[in-house]
Amino acid sequence: MINLEKGQRGAVELPKFTVGLGWDVNSSDTGYDFDLDASAFLLGENGKILADEFFVFYNNLSSPDEAVVHTGDNLTGEGEGDDESLIIDLSKIDPRVKEICFVVTIHKADERRQNFGQVRNAFIRIYNPDTQEEILRYDLDEDFSIETSIEFGRIYKRNGQWKFEAIGTGKKAGLAEYLKKYN
Repeated sequence: MINLEKGQRGAVELPKFTVGLGWDVNSSDTGYDFDLDASAFLLGENGKILADEFFVFYNNLSSPDEAVVHTGDNLTGEGEGDDESLIIDLSKIDPRVKEICFVVTIHKADERRQNFGQVRNAFIRIYNPDTQEEILRYDLDEDFSIETSIEFGRIYKRNGQWKFEAIGTGKKAGLAEYLKKYN
């Protein structure tokens, strides 16, 4: 397994793998559960979503080519391990897709007065679903005190090979801002 730091890259050599995202919530009580949502944006050469159906999230659990499948929304983040997962099959991916960005947002963050400063142990990992072997992992160790969304990482194709890059960039924004960015 390779532990990545922000900005580092690693090769993704399996055609089928799972992207697991996880987090724990600090004991600060805002009166609401923390509902963090993982999303994937399948982007073309121009850095834009190919079509609305290529935005995979809790209301659209699969890309049209079935290369990216969201396993479902975890409304509380309770429990050990991955809180939300996306199953990736690069052998099915639309040839126009050059990049898949993974973003996690806090549902109703403003209304619930929540931010990533109240979240700890956040990570993204790529693993082989058959053997459970972790291939790449990026633990976000920054303190995101006001941010309500984080771009955890991206998988991109360069010279015919897929790679993962650890990004870890936060914003005080929701899903709508990422839709503007990638549309």
